[in-house]
Amino acid sequence: MTKVRARVAGQGWAARSFYRLCRGIVIVFGRVWFRLSVNGRENVPVSGPYVVAPVHRSNLDTPLVGAAMPTRVRFMGKDSLWAKKAGGWFVTALGGFPVSRGSADREAMKRCFEMIEGGEPVVLFAEGERKSGPLVQPLYDGACYVAAKYRVPIVPVAVGGSERAMPKGATFIRPRKIHVEIGTPITTADRVPESGRVPRDTVRVLTAQLQGELQELFDRAQIKAGS
Repeated sequence: MTKVRARVAGQGWAARSFYRLCRGIVIVFGRVWFRLSVNGRENVPVSGPYVVAPVHRSNLDTPLVGAAMPTRVRFMGKDSLWAKKAGGWFVTALGGFPVSRGSADREAMKRCFEMIEGGEPVVLFAEGERKSGPLVQPLYDGACYVAAKYRVPIVPVAVGGSERAMPKGATFIRPRKIHVEIGTPITTADRVPESGRVPRDTVRVLTAQLQGELQELFDRAQIKAGS
């Protein structure tokens, strides 16, 4: 097994067990502190890789989206988190994979490709960095490009109430209602040829569809969260 494949595999049963433990803690804390509710878990593929494309309003979104998924999902993290062996194991076990801060998008995409090729789902915040407010901002096409390249589904996700619980710059997590809404997967396999380059127009169409569905999900999630 190559180093890349070993990293993708997640260091075996110990990391998987640790992830399940942490996921359980997040779920319990979420239900107690946020009255966390999740709708649409049945929409998540039961096996194989896929791209999770959430709306991003708070640092809480990453652990909450991870907890809402039935299996471990992978997400980008600053490579400095892997500076120490113990810290690197911890972040990898939680689903993180390293991307150099300030690196070109090409490197970030390469890392995502490694995860998908390893058979694991990847979280790509469709708006890029954290945004604010009730409107879904213009999307980067990275999530749809990765999904189209590998002909895997895109799972749109909206987290309502997380910005009220922990807005940008906040240090205290407020006990506010949070609701996670998981949408129907957007298929890509029927729109992209099995070999060759991914048509740019196809990515644009997928991105527009994703933005529309994310807005609908976000509206519902915000209402259920009382925002």
